[in-house]
Amino acid sequence: MSDARVSKRRRWIPVVVLALALYVIVRAATASQGDSSAPTPPPTATPTPAPTPSAQTSAPSVSAPSPSEVSSSPYDPADYASQVRSRARQTGVSARLLMAILYNEAYKPHVPSLERAWQKYKPDAAFGIANMHRATFDEVKKGRDFADRSWAELPDDRDLAIEAAAWYLHDLAAALPAGWSAPYTEDELLALGYNTGAGNMLAFARGATPGSQARSYLDKLRANWKKAGSAVGEN
Repeated sequence: MSDARVSKRRRWIPVVVLALALYVIVRAATASQGDSSAPTPPPTATPTPAPTPSAQTSAPSVSAPSPSEVSSSPYDPADYASQVRSRARQTGVSARLLMAILYNEAYKPHVPSLERAWQKYKPDAAFGIANMHRATFDEVKKGRDFADRSWAELPDDRDLAIEAAAWYLHDLAAALPAGWSAPYTEDELLALGYNTGAGNMLAFARGATPGSQARSYLDKLRANWKKAGSAVGEN
């Protein structure tokens, strides 16, 4: 085989590797926030937006791995247990639920360069280890101690991603009614809300049947519940 043909084949190797990585992300992307198979509540059932405090007390600073560590090391949500516990205390949500959400959202490679490469092809893609969309982040950050931060920072700052996810769960909890007829726990409804949005969460609380993707998300939450508790010390 000539040197020219060998050289041409070698030039295609990086392209093939990137294509395979993007394929994995494409297959998994539909499982994150925004379940298209979930029912949409009728107009009369549109939830009242959760109140957003004008100021919040910041939690103590928690050290997190540097961007270089984030880019090069394998990702395990349990490695961020201290951040999860801190942000859960700050926002008044369950640390176990927050950790289980991170496990649910760990279905794709959380490498900043890959996330940004995919976002060029899919502008509405989610960012960070909690897979948060831009519109959700921009709404959640209002009036909070990270109000001046950008959604584009989420792939590099995992503590910021955890903090935003914790406040989103806080806001979803504020939107829940005092009681509901559906056979779901509060944590399960909040997880469904994280995956499909507040409107669908309220519909599920009233008895609407989740779509296939939402059911899959709930099944994963239940499967991850035990190890999430172990990770944050809540067995």
